[in-house]
Amino acid sequence: MTDEDGRPTGVARGTATADTALLDVRDLRVEFRTRDGVAKAVNGVSFRVEPGQTLAVLGESGSGKSVTAQAVMGILDSPPGFVTGGEVLFQGRDLLKLRKDERRKVRGAKMAMIFQDALSSLNPVLSVGAQLGEMFRVHEGMSRKEARGRAVELMERVGIPAARERVGDYPHQFSGGMRQRIMIAMALALGPDLIIADEPTTALDVTVQAQVMDLLAELQRELTMGLILITHDLGVVADVADTIAVMYAGRIVETAPVHQLYKAPAHPYTRGLLDSIPRLDHKGQRLYAIKGLPPNLTAIPPGCPFNPRCPLAQDICRTDLPPLYEAGPGRASACHFWKETLDGAR
Repeated sequence: MTDEDGRPTGVARGTATADTALLDVRDLRVEFRTRDGVAKAVNGVSFRVEPGQTLAVLGESGSGKSVTAQAVMGILDSPPGFVTGGEVLFQGRDLLKLRKDERRKVRGAKMAMIFQDALSSLNPVLSVGAQLGEMFRVHEGMSRKEARGRAVELMERVGIPAARERVGDYPHQFSGGMRQRIMIAMALALGPDLIIADEPTTALDVTVQAQVMDLLAELQRELTMGLILITHDLGVVADVADTIAVMYAGRIVETAPVHQLYKAPAHPYTRGLLDSIPRLDHKGQRLYAIKGLPPNLTAIPPGCPFNPRCPLAQDICRTDLPPLYEAGPGRASACHFWKETLDGAR
């Protein structure tokens, strides 16, 4: 089922037209060619991000979230990963059709990425000031002194205390939360229009998680950036996301405005994720867990990929791949029985 633009019916849209969308991903497909076979990691993913909008992409490990982000950024390891179809329209230009040198000019300056492991993403033998300043020296031709001054400004902007004294420190001399702030500063350095944050709060304690998410939300409001937040933690995105896209086995299986999705999910997988969150009013009860494991991406089962784990699965689920059905204003669900799921959640 597709609409007049050839996009899956029900994919969440912003208020802007296709010509003004910040990022418009259409039917993106990525596969990994390995000795064990071809792993279809991303299977027809479509979504949009408007200026100032936050899209959260949720799902278990292996659902295709990070691979989608890497394909959008153009940093997919190839081989073994290959983009086999689709479009990635950024401010109207298809990034997949750009030459490598043209695409490098987009990365950093127009769109940037925050990686989940700040310690391994930062160079351990260079000071953080040198790494931040390199962005300005390479892209804007600044002198070392000018670049160092801008690095201090960035560190202060993301809330690092005593930035002028610490600009010469090395990554290992900062805490996990401070290192993640440095990664955010690097992403902001050239004033991008879009930031992709891939599990930015991994390995951080709850208090620091909240601080990092509040910082991202504050900077996004200030700069009117688009933000794609990739995570498996539903609690992290509840207060910052506008729209949520849930991924499973390389597909988007549900999209919805954040409050509608939390109130009444329209896909059994989403409902399982929400039921797995510990709740204070369920104290002493056994924590719910989705049965089974995600499918092997080299042998995705026929029909709905979630059918071996789904409590609502029927014969049609084992034979027919469900499209993204329109499940309400701005909502979509890739479930043959989305109405029953939605009614059961209300």
